[in-house]
Amino acid sequence: MIIITDNETPRCAYITRLLLQRLMCADLRHASAPKDGEAVIAYTRERPSYPCIHIRPHGLLEQKAIRPQSMDMGRWDDLPVFFLTEADLPFDIFSAAFFLVSRYEEYLPHEKDKYGRYSHQNSLAFREGFLGMPLVEQWVMKLRERVGLIFPAERLGTRDLSFVPTYDIDHAWCYLHKGSLRTAGQLARDLLAGRFTSLVSRLRVLRGTEKDPYDMYEWLDALHRRHGLEACYFFPLAVRVQGYDRNVSPYSESLRALMAGLDQHNRTGIHPSWRSGDSETVFRVELSLFHAITGHAPGCSRFHYIRFTLPQDYRKLLRYDIREDHSMGYGTVNGFRASVSMPFPWYDLEKEEETPLEVHPYCWMDANSHYEQGCSPEDAFTELMRFHELLRDVNGRMVTISHNNFLGTGPGFVGWRDMYQRFLDWQAERGDQPVT
Repeated sequence: MIIITDNETPRCAYITRLLLQRLMCADLRHASAPKDGEAVIAYTRERPSYPCIHIRPHGLLEQKAIRPQSMDMGRWDDLPVFFLTEADLPFDIFSAAFFLVSRYEEYLPHEKDKYGRYSHQNSLAFREGFLGMPLVEQWVMKLRERVGLIFPAERLGTRDLSFVPTYDIDHAWCYLHKGSLRTAGQLARDLLAGRFTSLVSRLRVLRGTEKDPYDMYEWLDALHRRHGLEACYFFPLAVRVQGYDRNVSPYSESLRALMAGLDQHNRTGIHPSWRSGDSETVFRVELSLFHAITGHAPGCSRFHYIRFTLPQDYRKLLRYDIREDHSMGYGTVNGFRASVSMPFPWYDLEKEEETPLEVHPYCWMDANSHYEQGCSPEDAFTELMRFHELLRDVNGRMVTISHNNFLGTGPGFVGWRDMYQRFLDWQAERGDQPVT
């Protein structure tokens, strides 16, 4: 397949490679004119005389400034579209996809949520009702169908839906390994508040007569082995217990043993603390601790509380040679923040360049379902199935975030463990391909 353009800009080169090579699985090349029999996409103001799929540019990919965009919405059959033009497609698919994937709107002035993050309510996807859709991939599938109709001899690659379970270990244990002062304080608070059930359970765990309710690691490992899944665990390593950073001390021998053990048969990544978002020195300390515990630098990261700002925090990851970010989603609602499920290279919009940082989106987090959306375990199971079927239709990549406390045996999360196991069993029966 060849693509012919009026103006080859960095934005244009980036998004055409992403959509046509990565998502459509086409063998793509840029050219000024086609050879006989080649499938052609003409991204040009005027329609060429030779057979092609003609897409008329909106203009966003030729711009260099970052400025508010006019968003006239339309439909392409059953899908919402914007940046409307008149050609074989009713909109500029490349400009629209670039706007969504580059997170263009996050560079514009906006109100932050109570945690200082970009709010999903600011996003075009939320306002126009497509936050729950992998819209870019749905567009690509329709374009792929158009290619097959006009150029039936064109052979495009294929891929299967894949499933990637990831875990944030914000609180490795409920009662154990917190240190004597924290443990004494928690016992006192239970007693003073009259939480006698919690007090008794805590004492039993501390005495070794009852398993810690957040200790689900052996159970989860067996579940992964049964389904041939390789998981990715993200560990916070904040040195100080402060504010939103409440993890077990990274100097705890028990935590170090847990991390090192999981690292042997799974992927592990850094979960930069809340405080590290305000101090690069703190970030460096946490990276050093990760290396000391696992014996290697973290290859991937997910920001704690999904607290990150573009482009500053992605540039910080690159400065420390972290090449994968797994934070592309919202900490308030489930869905597709970048309207895509597959990993993609981050485009630094201010520098106008593609970077080596691979962005790995997720679509579902248990904490969003429970705390933000008020879902029961059964509601969450239905939500997971809906995302699964959407992504199956586009041969996408389903990434979920779970927390060990949800998968444990604590009284606050009854039903979530069973629901998660049921979903893994269900999606395995559907024949999904695990990522290894």
